[in-house]
Amino acid sequence: MLGRSRQSLFFSKVKRRLAKYLPLVRVGVVILLLAVFAFGLYLLIPPTFRLIRNLARGPALVFSLFSRTPGNLASTDGRTNILLLGAGGAGHEGVDLTDTVIFISTDLATADTLMLSLPRDIWVPSMRAKINSAYHYGQERRSGGGLILAKAAVSEILDQPVHYAILVDFDGFKQAIDLLGGVEIDVEHTFDDYKYPIPGMEEAEPEELRYEHLHFNAGQQQMDGVRALKYVRSRYAEGEEGTDFARSRRQQRLLLAIKNKILSTQTLLNPKKIAELVNIFGKSIDTDIGQNEYGGFIKLALRYKEENLRTEVLDGGVEGREGYLINPPPYRYDGQWVLIPRTGKWSEIQDHVSCLIERRECQSL
Repeated sequence: MLGRSRQSLFFSKVKRRLAKYLPLVRVGVVILLLAVFAFGLYLLIPPTFRLIRNLARGPALVFSLFSRTPGNLASTDGRTNILLLGAGGAGHEGVDLTDTVIFISTDLATADTLMLSLPRDIWVPSMRAKINSAYHYGQERRSGGGLILAKAAVSEILDQPVHYAILVDFDGFKQAIDLLGGVEIDVEHTFDDYKYPIPGMEEAEPEELRYEHLHFNAGQQQMDGVRALKYVRSRYAEGEEGTDFARSRRQQRLLLAIKNKILSTQTLLNPKKIAELVNIFGKSIDTDIGQNEYGGFIKLALRYKEENLRTEVLDGGVEGREGYLINPPPYRYDGQWVLIPRTGKWSEIQDHVSCLIERRECQSL
């Protein structure tokens, strides 16, 4: 009992002493809270002002996106022409050789769009090389020269101005497709490819170890990034799917499938997914489109309609139909397998492309 009394007396004395300092403690707590609040304001006010400023600009920005034409884009006769290139990228044979070469022409007033695929083996006289090597040789000359030379080569072949160019490496396509949850592609023909190269196995022995067997059934099917790239990159399929012209058509189907997935509500209403797509393409794209011109392309996308898109392939014909391109004897072209105009001159093809762009009645071969 005596011990407990001493403890009570001790705590009473401590409380009386602390009571003297209680007003100071309260003042200290208030000052601390005010300091924390002030620091919070210091951190929050700049972003808040930026948010208010952006919100104030928002209506004007949205209104501008829905204005009649994207007037800040380069154009000729009311059309903007874009060159889309696809390259293997790191880990693939021919890192900066462009397997995909697509010329896209869009009417800024109506959004009418022509997508024309060019075979990678077209011979460019001024370069004395195939069109798929233009980006490579341009980059060898100087940084940024790849897009310049590729645009010049396509313009020489088609006699059309090329205002912008975009190169995407296939790894970026693969990541984007997986982020989108895969794509739906309508496979036109069933085909097998027994010589699809396996990356890193180019020198393996026996030779069969260098390849994998691809098989695709005809019909609508879901593909992830790896499967979709194999579908468009297959070069040695048996039958009609074994040509570069067929591969060009497969590339167009993939691009349209990606476009449909990106413009779907599941993607457009998911800010996080859009940010991740921007990050993926930002790392895998080389382009000469300026940041101040992105808004113009957004306007075009917002006004896009499926019926406004026309797809064509500059081809070598099929059985029963002559094409615009032929394969000449290789000894004339440094021993390479190339494609040249069937007439020996590009004028026929240039007239045909001009006819397609203007939607005139084109003379068929």
